[in-house]
Amino acid sequence: MNIHRILWAVIGVLTLVAAAIGLGNPRIYDRIVNENLIPGAYSQDLLSALSAFGLMYLALTARIDRQKHQIIALGLMGYLFYAYGIYVIERAYNGLYLVYMAIFTLAFWSLVYAGADLRLGLPKPALSKTLRLVSASGAILQPLIFYPLWIGMLLPLMRTGEQIDSIYSIFVLDLCFIMPAFLILSVLTYRNHGIGLLLLPAIYVLGFTLIFSLAVGELVKPMFNAALSPAAFWPALALSLLFLVLGILHLSKLQVVSPKALITGSLLPH
Repeated sequence: MNIHRILWAVIGVLTLVAAAIGLGNPRIYDRIVNENLIPGAYSQDLLSALSAFGLMYLALTARIDRQKHQIIALGLMGYLFYAYGIYVIERAYNGLYLVYMAIFTLAFWSLVYAGADLRLGLPKPALSKTLRLVSASGAILQPLIFYPLWIGMLLPLMRTGEQIDSIYSIFVLDLCFIMPAFLILSVLTYRNHGIGLLLLPAIYVLGFTLIFSLAVGELVKPMFNAALSPAAFWPALALSLLFLVLGILHLSKLQVVSPKALITGSLLPH
């Protein structure tokens, strides 16, 4: 069995265990997560559990002629890297912390391994010019929104030297990893570069799951005796649906004319 599929399955199992425990007992976040962030932790566990099922399904069903399954798997691993990176960086020291670290580490190195194993010699994938420009424009929306927003929040902290107690992981993950990925893949797609055409749907999968978890976090607030905020819910829902639509359109219309796998040997039986 191939190493990529093994990694997907292992990450899926670890994530399902961690997320199921969080869903069954949200109190495990007491004292390590700010009280008003508990609904967000619950919604993140919900989306992580669904992502885990998705990864395990893809590990079982992916084949050499299903390149698009691999793209979806990369997006789900990117989401789990982000989701559990928050817990690792924010020092969520509960009984599952080592599991969080394992998921964060395996997701990161699985992405690195997949990138290193990507077949650069694959015949160039094809996407219509109109859809390519629409997809590239949608991807650059995220950096245009969040670079100014996060930097604007960081500048006062840089002036005063204040160290905030929570959510500082968002600055690290977004500014150092996610926004550059959106920006780079947007430019590559705009230039009709094969890597951009192949990987932009993966970043849309990441973006959808990540932002949709924020919308779900608002919906579950009444479970935790908190009021839903329409000002937070509707923008998160709209942005997540935009990423979902763009990802589906891009992936469904993407043409990969070679039967070879995107990842070297990734779906060959052993």
